[in-house]
Amino acid sequence: MHIQFAELPVSDQDRARAFYVTHFDCQVVADAPMGAADGWRWIELKFPGSQTALHFLRARENRDPDEPVLVLIDEHLHDTVGRLRAAGVEIITEPQEAPWQPGRTVAEFRDSEGNRMVLGTPEASR
Repeated sequence: MHIQFAELPVSDQDRARAFYVTHFDCQVVADAPMGAADGWRWIELKFPGSQTALHFLRARENRDPDEPVLVLIDEHLHDTVGRLRAAGVEIITEPQEAPWQPGRTVAEFRDSEGNRMVLGTPEASR
């Protein structure tokens, strides 16, 4: 069993799609009209090696931009943070040990839609 997709609130689907394709090498696995008069589409992206897709949900106006939305696991967290910073992406917290799990590193960034996202290293083997 696995999760088919996780929903990510976005205001601009094309901008969000470009952000994740450019910065995380996501592959577009679905981009189809949904019949909405405003042109909203069903878009799913997959991170390399992932079964779970990222689906763009229409963002609500009253959402809290300081609530983390997703945790992305990255074996190359420091390199990814450096690439994001060099591309002008807002880094909210620098890589640091996770207070809830010693030995694990986490950092936070804000995506093109203002979502607060967490990057974390994989869990150590138990």
